[in-house]
Amino acid sequence: MDDLDTELLSALRHNARISVSSLAAMTGASRATVAARIDRLVASGTIVGFTIRTGHETRSAGVRAIVMIEVLGKLADRVADQLRGLPQVRALHSTNGKWDFVAELEDRDLPSFDQTLRRIRLINGINSTETNILLKTSKTGF
Repeated sequence: MDDLDTELLSALRHNARISVSSLAAMTGASRATVAARIDRLVASGTIVGFTIRTGHETRSAGVRAIVMIEVLGKLADRVADQLRGLPQVRALHSTNGKWDFVAELEDRDLPSFDQTLRRIRLINGINSTETNILLKTSKTGF
């Protein structure tokens, strides 16, 4: 991967719908070169898809939070399966250090969020949790 690839990836992260012509003008490369580079990045697995991100204005007035989770013994796989089964868990990350998992949660309101946290804390194998409610997001993506 060279500087052109990096520049293309950066532009596509910002706007996945940007045209090849616009990318060519932005980078100074030809349209054919830009198209070939994007095709190569897709074929190599560097780009695995093109998507959109919805802004906060498209979401219901919900509660978003990060929950750090410590698991007892060798129950991590079982706990992860149960966490992935909860629709409120938007993403689940395994980590090192004190916390075994970091879960990104989104729920419709505080009473529902409280119920979700109770369900998580009752999962067999979870030793402790720490929750941080997200108040404002100023940057998304990479």
